[in-house]
Amino acid sequence: MEEFIPVCEPSLLGNEKKYVLDALESGWISSAGKYVSEFESQFAKFCGVEYGVGVCNGTVAIHLALVALGIGKGDEVIIPNFTMIATAFAVCYTGATPVFVDADPNTWNIDVNKIEEKITKKTKAILPVHIMGLTCNMDEINKIASAYNLSVIEDAAEAHGATFKGKKAGSLGDIATFSFFANKNLTTGEGGMVVTENKEIASKLKYYKNLCFPLEGAREYKHDDIGFNYRISNLHSAIGLAQLEKAEEYTNSRIKNFNLYLQYLNGLEGIFTQIWDNSTYKHVHWMNAFYIDPKIFGRNRDELMERLRENGIDSRKLFTGMHAQKSLQKYGCTTDLAFPSTINLSENGFYLPSSSHLKEIQIEKVCDIIKRAKKV
Repeated sequence: MEEFIPVCEPSLLGNEKKYVLDALESGWISSAGKYVSEFESQFAKFCGVEYGVGVCNGTVAIHLALVALGIGKGDEVIIPNFTMIATAFAVCYTGATPVFVDADPNTWNIDVNKIEEKITKKTKAILPVHIMGLTCNMDEINKIASAYNLSVIEDAAEAHGATFKGKKAGSLGDIATFSFFANKNLTTGEGGMVVTENKEIASKLKYYKNLCFPLEGAREYKHDDIGFNYRISNLHSAIGLAQLEKAEEYTNSRIKNFNLYLQYLNGLEGIFTQIWDNSTYKHVHWMNAFYIDPKIFGRNRDELMERLRENGIDSRKLFTGMHAQKSLQKYGCTTDLAFPSTINLSENGFYLPSSSHLKEIQIEKVCDIIKRAKKV
């Protein structure tokens, strides 16, 4: 029977079982316990900031960050058009309106040259997403934000350990959010984190994530504001702490695996990936993502994915643009604009097996099938 290569599996090669069993034996399995505070503290340190606030997933991390910054109904938040829909939905949860900017055709991140034209009197924040583990051009984004007095929220769900000019994702704006879903470079199964250097913002994050219980004093079940039950559990945090201990190993593995894809696909015409400057950016390759030009490659994306599937290789399409989402059209977002880079990526883009523990022989097999699938 032919080997099946999944698109991404978690690497659980450290102290996950040990820490989870310890949490179970201690009886602390919910939102209190030593692993929650330790994971928050160590992850913030990993990002190069002072405060980390654990939450139950990456989507609510974005929502909580927006709430802590006071963003709500009548406000606008600029986001990339090419992103996972959680970014847009989190803005909608606040009552604010997401405003879309097309992708840069080289980096696939938000096109910084098109941000300023989308700013209005209602704009309150820019929410860049570090696509596939490549940080955005944060110098330009912060410069624009400063000129218009806007907050900057990094959606770093895909970018654990990525850097821009030597600074870690999570330390590049006012506040940043992460996901620890099973396919992320670091995982807790389900979970998320909001990080910041700002003590006041951190206090708001802790307040709102726990149903607006007072942060100090006796619990009297009196609530001055509407809050959320966004807590992370001690069990999930135990997994997260074990993952964090191996962060460098997993990061290096993802980078190595991507470079192997490039090596084995070298010279193959019609297939493309993100373009970036290694002296400025450290790309951590959440997923090994590519797009094809069907006219050059000889097959379209869907035909290639089917050929991979027939050979036991899992793959996924890239994100559908926000402008094409019926849910956001119903919400009232402006979607009738031109987004050529997003459309190209959505129609022709895909990602290949990306587990940190992927073997070179598996990558070689994937690339061999892609090369044999090309029509000459």
